[in-house]
Amino acid sequence: MAKFLLKRIFMGIFVLLGTSILIFTIARVVPGDVATIALGSRASEAAKETLRQEMNLYDPLPVQYVKWLGRVVQGDFGNSFITKRAVVDDVVQFFPATLELILLTGVLIVGGSFILGILAAKHKNTWIDGIIRIFSYIGVALPAFVVGVLLLLLFGYVVPVIPVLGRLSSSMAPPTHITGLFVLDGLLTGQFSVAWDAFLHLLLPALSLAIGPIVQDARVLRSSMVDNSTREYMAVSTGHGLPGGVLTKKYLLRPSATSAVTVIGMDFASLLGNAFLVEKIFNWPGISRYGINAMLNKDLNAICAVVLIIGVLFFMVNLAVDLIIAALDPRMRIGGK
Repeated sequence: MAKFLLKRIFMGIFVLLGTSILIFTIARVVPGDVATIALGSRASEAAKETLRQEMNLYDPLPVQYVKWLGRVVQGDFGNSFITKRAVVDDVVQFFPATLELILLTGVLIVGGSFILGILAAKHKNTWIDGIIRIFSYIGVALPAFVVGVLLLLLFGYVVPVIPVLGRLSSSMAPPTHITGLFVLDGLLTGQFSVAWDAFLHLLLPALSLAIGPIVQDARVLRSSMVDNSTREYMAVSTGHGLPGGVLTKKYLLRPSATSAVTVIGMDFASLLGNAFLVEKIFNWPGISRYGINAMLNKDLNAICAVVLIIGVLFFMVNLAVDLIIAALDPRMRIGGK
């Protein structure tokens, strides 16, 4: 198991290093003068020259990268050209909102996909299976931002029973800062009304991101369970008179879950990137909206930081998925494979 884990960590670090090289190179070879892009054409030549010196733009590109990576390892991504603050300060401010959003979305994806997948498999080729199949087609056809717009129109104008914008109502003060996650901080500090209000504000953005993956991942789990139900070991287990619940949970769901866990893990890892437009629609002050604003304004330091954060999230989720699959299927960890 240790060899298996070390191999995955090494591969992840290698991928992160390649990602950092790629995004740094793109940020440095964009057409035009980097200093002019950062400060604007109206900035004085002295200010541009100072920035060129700070960013080591006169050094060869490999030397620039090594110096940049050395600062990044220490948590220094430089200053944002838009907010005029250290990028790491922006990340600390905006990342908790997105983390809270993707955590709730992840819970919805896992719970929803397993419930619908098991339900569809147990009632295969019935009207229940047919309805879930129809919803899966709709989920594939509608991207998250379209679902977000529909939910915004429905609950913002037609049935205004759930708040649709921001993290908290204007009448609420943020809870005492502990983690930056409003729901959790509200619960930890006993501010339950704030925690409930924050949860209600989370629902629509989380549903926008979760609906598509839920129905798609449910179909993956359903197909795997239906396929495994015809295997010889299931016939033998059934012949021994094992209860249906034991058959489903221990002998059918566990081996069938590996493919679903892999897909769910990839969906979860991609949430940070997919949340760009959803955060914009719901005025959610998260790192994804910060990232898209950085891209629109060519804020190179902020872009590098956001892309690397997405890369780190992919690495961590991939590692967690590999460990979960190894626990579900011991063959994956034999010999560190």
